[in-house]
Amino acid sequence: MNTTILNQIKQDKILSKIADEFPNNEIYIVGGTVRDFYFGIKSYDRDIIVCEADAKDFALKLNKIFDSAYVPLDEENKIYRIVLHEKEDDNHQSIIDITNPIGGNIEQDLKRRDLTINAIAVNIHTGEILDLFGGTADIKNKTLNYIEETNFVDDPLRLLRVYRFQALLNFDITDKTRSVILKYNTLINKPAKERINYELMKMFSGAYTDKTLLNMDTTRLLEEIFPVINELKQVPPNTHHHLDLFHHSIETVRQIQLVYENSDLRVKEHLNKVDFGGFSRLAHLKLAGFLHDIGKFSTWTIDKDTGRHRFIKHDDIGAKLVKPILKNLCFSNKQINYIAEMIKNHIYPSQLMTSQDVNEKAMTRYIRKLQDNVIDNIILAKADRFSARGEVITDEIIESNIRNLDKLLEFYFSSLETLKPLPKLLDGNDVMQILNIKPSPKLGEILNALHESQLNGDITTKEDAIEFIKQL
Repeated sequence: MNTTILNQIKQDKILSKIADEFPNNEIYIVGGTVRDFYFGIKSYDRDIIVCEADAKDFALKLNKIFDSAYVPLDEENKIYRIVLHEKEDDNHQSIIDITNPIGGNIEQDLKRRDLTINAIAVNIHTGEILDLFGGTADIKNKTLNYIEETNFVDDPLRLLRVYRFQALLNFDITDKTRSVILKYNTLINKPAKERINYELMKMFSGAYTDKTLLNMDTTRLLEEIFPVINELKQVPPNTHHHLDLFHHSIETVRQIQLVYENSDLRVKEHLNKVDFGGFSRLAHLKLAGFLHDIGKFSTWTIDKDTGRHRFIKHDDIGAKLVKPILKNLCFSNKQINYIAEMIKNHIYPSQLMTSQDVNEKAMTRYIRKLQDNVIDNIILAKADRFSARGEVITDEIIESNIRNLDKLLEFYFSSLETLKPLPKLLDGNDVMQILNIKPSPKLGEILNALHESQLNGDITTKEDAIEFIKQL
């Protein structure tokens, strides 16, 4: 019996209640719940295995006890979820996942899991630890070890899960685990894209995503998921970039995390929001940072006279290229639009603040254009600046650039209370009626032009808008 773990179970109101309500059932906590206990972290997602009882019946009984929401996740494999309505401390949603042991008993279930650190079970009644594969030692040594090679073949998503846990925990992947991933890397395309999407976003949610991306590249798993990185690797360092494009992209991810960690509470609270896709803005921003320069390879030219590398309109091209990549990985339209907008505008704030005619009107136009994504875009611009330190980029240039971006950020915060949304002066139906036209690409162009003129402050009334579209 492990008294420390048993005490943590007793202190956990939900687990202790389950233990009290089912004194004669063999019940284990497994996976992330156990890892959290070892780290002394409060666990809100409780993974439970019930033996000698039907998982569905058990889940329905729990649902009644906790007056919660019942969600059948996988009827075939008997996996059920209970979502408690009443949130715990720190306003966290409590989730209980219930299943029967795969293979008929707890030992067989643990044997079929991906990593040793996920194959530890604890009896909630006795605190007895079932650790058949050295998971406890691997947690202590901060290492990621696989259990059986065939488990990766049975479910190739586990290849990616290894890196998810590295990004979240900063554990080292053992050489033998890395060799197995390299051996089976092409299998990663077999699982459903939705499952790959989820693991990717978990990975980009971690504080160590940059390290993880570099390690993924050593097993060629990264290029299997994102073939576009093979183009990034062909663009070498230049006078403005001390790194080749591939490593610059990963360094941008690292810098986004660092800028976030060193930002004030206003920025952190914004980037911690879960506004789309079920994951934080920060996770999506780091993915955008990783892909922000994918338009450079196809726009790459070298000036014959100066030798300078140029990537004209790579921001526009990149925003277009990223859409089919993310759509193939089953990202939602909101996620895709956010990431595409970050890529399209990643140069915008720095260019704005270094232009000679920058003023409040220009900064206001920027804020109206980016709206809720202003903070994200400025953080990306700062990270991009920190990640590009070529020989012609002096410390003074970097410091000036960052000061200007901070100035823009403060202007945004100061304008929040006074800056009102742009009024919608004319909609599509109004334009069609006034101009006597039908729905067409031309209608979209007219509406976009009208919006741009509103952003510039050239049009402020409905009468102005009508006159503007008639002239078009």
